Amino acid sequence: MNDVDTEPLRSPEVLGYTDGAKSHQRRRRPVGKRGSPSSPPGRTQSFSRDFGHAAAETYLITRLSFTLLRYLGVGYRWITRLFALGCYAMLLMPGFLQVAYYYFFSSQVWRSVVYGDQPRNRLDLYLPENNDEPKPVVIFVTGGAWIIGYKAWGSLLGQQLAERDILVACLDYRNFPQGTISDMVKDVSQGISFVCNHIAEYGGDPNRIYLMGQSAGAHISACALVEQAIKESESGKEESISWSVSQLKAYFGLSGGYNLHNLVEHLHNRGLYSSVFLSIMEQSLQRFSPEVMIQDSSIRDAVSHLPPITLFHGTSDYSIPSDESKTFADALQRAGAQATLILFEGKTHTDLFLQDPLRGGKNELFDHIVAEIHADDKEALAKDAMAPPRSRLVPEFLLQLAREISPF
Repeated sequence: MNDVDTEPLRSPEVLGYTDGAKSHQRRRRPVGKRGSPSSPPGRTQSFSRDFGHAAAETYLITRLSFTLLRYLGVGYRWITRLFALGCYAMLLMPGFLQVAYYYFFSSQVWRSVVYGDQPRNRLDLYLPENNDEPKPVVIFVTGGAWIIGYKAWGSLLGQQLAERDILVACLDYRNFPQGTISDMVKDVSQGISFVCNHIAEYGGDPNRIYLMGQSAGAHISACALVEQAIKESESGKEESISWSVSQLKAYFGLSGGYNLHNLVEHLHNRGLYSSVFLSIMEQSLQRFSPEVMIQDSSIRDAVSHLPPITLFHGTSDYSIPSDESKTFADALQRAGAQATLILFEGKTHTDLFLQDPLRGGKNELFDHIVAEIHADDKEALAKDAMAPPRSRLVPEFLLQLAREISPF
């Protein structure tokens, strides 16, 4: 079990972290003889420190929950969604428990690596067991309707990719009402910067980094990507750049929303009321709509900086319609970016990310991602072809019930 940081967060200078390529001295893990991260220097077990951190987190979550309640009121839509979410989680609990055991007890998982000075500026690392050479890296930004996102939601994906010799960094970020969309984009951008500048210390290959987001995480990470491309395209801004989009081999967007103008009424009807959604987005739908931003002729040069983009979406996604990925892919291609759209017929918002992986066997989405990451590595591709199907984690009848009751 590897809880990297259990102390209260301090300033970046105290933590030894500064933005950009400067060293992350205090949190750096020395590499052992075979390249595997060893325990952080000075790491000691302290029940009082662990208890204090847990108490502080509990207080923060409780306070933010009451703040969120004031925003949401007692509307029937979100209450029924919340009840459905509880039932959905119970049906999938056999799989969640197995993944949770891996998350908390596997020596290949490094939890809560600090990347900034905010309470949610942490990331989890999923390390491949084979550490003979630097591994390709996936930076994953989880979803959660901009409200309930948490880095541990990516643990199933992290485990799967780590088994294919891919290092995964799952970023946490401030949720609403702790932060609004600009805070979320800032956190994600800072997390990307940390990975780009420090992942070699954990066995990752800084020349093979991929960015991936799911649902709200796809939107936030796309905003961070476009914003960074704009920074790089503007003259005189070089000194403010701590990472570059050129450091990313590709971007994967899963079930994301990229034009907020089209989502306000849709999400309102789904239980995320427009007053709350507009508050999250700071009333700036155009500024935080990647599809709209890339069509601005004044930033045409920024689009040329973007890495290859692949968008995945299920055609039966009722939370965020697949048209969001279709129109974004079209806009990217018209603007001159390299974009690919892959649709999965009949798949819902949660099928691709949860039900299908929990079902075991072959996973089409997973195979697409791994094939692209390993495209230039014949040995890895051969190993992938011989990999046995994953074992089932949840009985089929529970998966079918969960699919019917899913609030997403």
